[in-house]
Amino acid sequence: MAGHTENEIVINAPLDLVWEMTNDIENWPRLFSEYASVEILSRDGDTTTFRLTMHPDENGTVWSWVSQRTADRDALTVRAHRVETGPFQYMDIRWEYAQTSEGVRMRWTQDFAMKPDAPVDDTWMTRNINRNSRVQMALIRDRIEQRARRADEPAAMAD
Repeated sequence: MAGHTENEIVINAPLDLVWEMTNDIENWPRLFSEYASVEILSRDGDTTTFRLTMHPDENGTVWSWVSQRTADRDALTVRAHRVETGPFQYMDIRWEYAQTSEGVRMRWTQDFAMKPDAPVDDTWMTRNINRNSRVQMALIRDRIEQRARRADEPAAMAD
């Protein structure tokens, strides 16, 4: 059995801002609440290989892994996969962006399978990813919309 999740949110901000902020990997620790740090390992065109490190979990465990991510601005998609899979047999992620009348719809699709000796199974991880994705997407939406509002504010008039 494999795991599959699909989560999406609409962000009321310009597409260019949404794309820029969500694909600025170096700033992910300020965009996501779960990441403590990111280290860029290499770049090759639109493909970035990087190490993500999370904040300690409730047991004090710090999770870290290497991922590779390829952005396609023209297609408004990003494909990523874990290079260091940890407890996963594989983890593939697709981000899709679409302009709608309400704003930019950002959708995350994750396909994965847990290793037989992993501490949790596919069903548990599916629930965990769905729960966490909703939290992170709402946080990202709020941060991007706040930035968009600041950009729209007129400059203060000098006396």
